[in-house]
Amino acid sequence: MSRDSVQRYARIAGVLFLLTMVAGGFGELIVPRLIVSADPGATARNIVASDSLFRLAFAGYLVEALCDVALAWLLYVLLRPVQQNLSLLAAFFGLVSTAVYAVAELFYFGALLILNGGTDYLKTFSPDQVHGLAFLSLTLFQYGGGLFFVFYGVASILRGYLIFQSGYLPRFLGVLVAFGGAGFVVLNFALVLAPAYASDLLLLPMMLAVVAMTAWFLARGVDIPKWEAKDATQP
Repeated sequence: MSRDSVQRYARIAGVLFLLTMVAGGFGELIVPRLIVSADPGATARNIVASDSLFRLAFAGYLVEALCDVALAWLLYVLLRPVQQNLSLLAAFFGLVSTAVYAVAELFYFGALLILNGGTDYLKTFSPDQVHGLAFLSLTLFQYGGGLFFVFYGVASILRGYLIFQSGYLPRFLGVLVAFGGAGFVVLNFALVLAPAYASDLLLLPMMLAVVAMTAWFLARGVDIPKWEAKDATQP
């Protein structure tokens, strides 16, 4: 692979990290404003009144997922010289996490379909029952999104280790990414085993890691001579 290609891939990865923050962040800003805890009726009214906004948030989540698929491949290419098999394993975990999140997104959009009465059999339900079904669908979306954390977290721990060992990316990035991944894994098991302790503060290390990765890839990229030296050791 040429020097230009490696640096270009790093820049593209930076752009995609930026897009994931903007697109995914948009959804995370909108959705909590629409969902009223323990009140399906109020939640339903908010969604119906903000139909376009709800759809835009879904589009943002789709953009985030598309970027994550591309990033799984790009990070594999960039980290392959450190240890090819481990980099490939991280890519697999990353792809599975995106697939799990894509399934969760189905429940997100399903709430809108339920409230819009897109199927005849929903007409047999009372308004309160329809609101309850839509609220259940959103709840499943939230739990599905939470379950994806463990796969993305493991992928991040592996990537953090590879970055730390690379020599052509700064070690502090590896530490940040690994800690961010550990936070995701802990949050996932907390959601399953002890929901009361599933604090959003566990997401903070990953947020810091993504911001740092974005800035580094866009501004500096990789140390090409060291990347080439590492790549030359691979069979």
